[in-house]
Amino acid sequence: MDLQQRISAFSKLGDFLSQFSNNNFKKNDDIPFNDLFFDGFKHQIQLAEEHNGWFTKANIQFALRGWSDLLTEENLSNWLNHYKLDDIHPKTVAVVMAGNIPLVGFHDFLCVLISGHNVLVKPSSNDKQLLPFLAKYLEHVQPTFKGKITFTNDKLENFDAVIATGSDNTARYFEYYFKDKPAIIRKNRNSVAVLTGNESEADLKALSQDIFTYYGLGCRSVSKLFVPKGYDFDNFFKGIYHWHPIINQAKYANNYDYNKAVYLMSEFEMLENGFLMIKEDRSYASPIATVFYEYYDDLDALKTKLASDKEKIQCVVAKNFLNSEIEFGNTQQPELHDYADDIDIIDFLLTI
Repeated sequence: MDLQQRISAFSKLGDFLSQFSNNNFKKNDDIPFNDLFFDGFKHQIQLAEEHNGWFTKANIQFALRGWSDLLTEENLSNWLNHYKLDDIHPKTVAVVMAGNIPLVGFHDFLCVLISGHNVLVKPSSNDKQLLPFLAKYLEHVQPTFKGKITFTNDKLENFDAVIATGSDNTARYFEYYFKDKPAIIRKNRNSVAVLTGNESEADLKALSQDIFTYYGLGCRSVSKLFVPKGYDFDNFFKGIYHWHPIINQAKYANNYDYNKAVYLMSEFEMLENGFLMIKEDRSYASPIATVFYEYYDDLDALKTKLASDKEKIQCVVAKNFLNSEIEFGNTQQPELHDYADDIDIIDFLLTI
């Protein structure tokens, strides 16, 4: 199987996913193997919702829509055209996946297979319905993938390299356990937004997407704001208000009530609008339904701080602040070349 065949297979998977990216799933008779897989994937989406209360239909659809948009022959070819993938000697790469948002490990899965290697997946117990089903679809579209994709819930064995994602605590375990293997080990990261007070209502409305999509559970979710002294939070609250129906989601509401009670009992100062709390805090990782903020005096000093804390930060949302900044509203729409932790996975896979 050459690179073009692999690209074609994932492009067909993108076409398949396009049927599930809107509220009303619409079957397309031109999709290969649709009679075999369409209803089955609808069922897997339902199972994922039932298994994990954070995986609402809307969040699953958002993830599927993102991958459907990315998995085109043009996008895949443009992404891969500067790598030398013609002479790969296939190795087995273990991928230990997180389960914080739907299909969060798909990019690792894609990178391993598209580069010509075999993948050994250890899925998260929180996200185990969708990817195995999509892998079966890939095997039907391109039968050469059979034998190259393995899922396991047991101890990982017989692999040559590993990509593992977890918390800071599990990362220490991963670093010890995989110390003799080529590895990418990911730890906790969060995303931040730098505000100046000159943002338009449209900017702040877009920022709300970065905060609330996936209930703030992703590493690309903005969990902290940097604001100038004297910043008027009224404009911020106005800009995000259209997200107020989020409080009707039971798990989110329970977290909101619990964290609010903790803050009140601890006599912490915070501001809230009925569905989000903001609290001054130097930490980057905020609880669900909370965004931390920190004041800054000087933008150059803030650049220095963010550079020194880069191992804790996934994305910086801003306007005309950093060369690497992300526009308001775009953190949850990464491109294929937007590698987690800025570690080029394809380059890594070319070295094993």
